[in-house]
Parts: sequence; C-alpha cells; structure tokens
Amino acid sequence: MKNAEDFTHFNREGRAKMVNVGEKDVTHRTATAQVSVLVSRETFDLIRTGGMKKGDVLTVAQIAGVMGAKRTPELIPMCHPISISGVDLHLSLDEARLAVDIRASVSCEGRTGVEMEALTAASVAALTVYDMCKAVQKDMVITNLRLLEKTGGVHGDFHREESL
Repeated sequence: MKNAEDFTHFNREGRAKMVNVGEKDVTHRTATAQVSVLVSRETFDLIRTGGMKKGDVLTVAQIAGVMGAKRTPELIPMCHPISISGVDLHLSLDEARLAVDIRASVSCEGRTGVEMEALTAASVAALTVYDMCKAVQKDMVITNLRLLEKTGGVHGDFHREESL
C-alpha cells in the first residue's frame, strides 16, 4: 500500500487536494478529444436537413462544446482554472454509421494541460446533440469518448494510434 504522500492529489491526511502547478514552466499545450453519438435514420435525417424543432443541432452543440471547455474547472473538482487560448469543435455526420462525430481541440499557454477541457468540450457537445434530439429518439448512444492527442508539458506528447 502506498503512503498518502505518494499520491499527488492527496494531502498528508489522505484528503483530496489540488496539485500546486506554480513551479511548472509555462508551455504551449494542446489536446484533442473525440466522441460519437449514434442515432436512428429518422434522427439522422432530421439533423442533416435542419428539421429538429429545437433548431440547428450541430451549431448549438458546437457552441455548447466551447462553453463546456470554458467551464471545465467548475465541473471537474481537481482541474485548475486556466486561460484557454482556443477551442475548436468539428461536428460531422457519418451516414454509414448513422453517427454524429465530434472532435474538440483546445489549446493554451500554461502550467497544466488541457486534456480535461477537450474531453469536456466533446462530452458537452454530445450531450447537447442528445438534448436537442430526445423528443424524436430516446435510445441514442453516446460512445467512444477518448483523448486522441495531447502536446506539451513534462509528460510529453501523446498520440492515439486509432481514431473512429
């Protein structure tokens, strides 16, 4: 069994703490995450044609994803508030899979990474797709949320070998 001091997010008493990143160097950091929402043919066609009663699903989900990235430290307890340089979401429709594919990229100049911001952006965008389409379909599936890549920081770069 490890000692409490061996865990970065626990204090000496074994209680949760936010890691101090004040001594880390400021570096350029990026992260990209991806997720898919699997839908029915009817839902897919309504998204594609702009026929959902709540409005343009892809545009609203894109805006929601940007907002999600900016709110990450309010949602994830140990995330540091950081000054995000940019958030870019790309939503695409895959007719063969009847899927809305979402890719979120986040960047900053900072002392800690933006992986959680990218994952949150993708998640919030996917949840928004679900919310906007739930009147038509309740059994949509949000699947394959994952980090595709990250750059910067002391732990180096990460690039997932596969995507969708």
